[in-house]
Amino acid sequence: MHIYYVYILTNLTKTVLYTGVTNDIERRLREHREGRIRGFSSTYRVYHLVHLETYQWVQDAIKREKFIKGKNRAWKEALISERNPNWVFMDAP
Repeated sequence: MHIYYVYILTNLTKTVLYTGVTNDIERRLREHREGRIRGFSSTYRVYHLVHLETYQWVQDAIKREKFIKGKNRAWKEALISERNPNWVFMDAP
């Protein structure tokens, strides 16, 4: 059985949010932190994990990622705050 992750990252000042999906959260976080992911996340140094969801099916994870990306910042902040009210930076499970 595979596990797929939908995650939200923020920068050090918690002013920028990035939503992604992966099947290897440890590797993906390492890639973000080492700047191997070119573009938005490396430009804004978005590599602090604040929200994580798991899915058994990749289609469900992709659908959820797209749903979250379509929401505004206030909605995303509320989602993060439900499980992580203080926005504590998390480690991969």
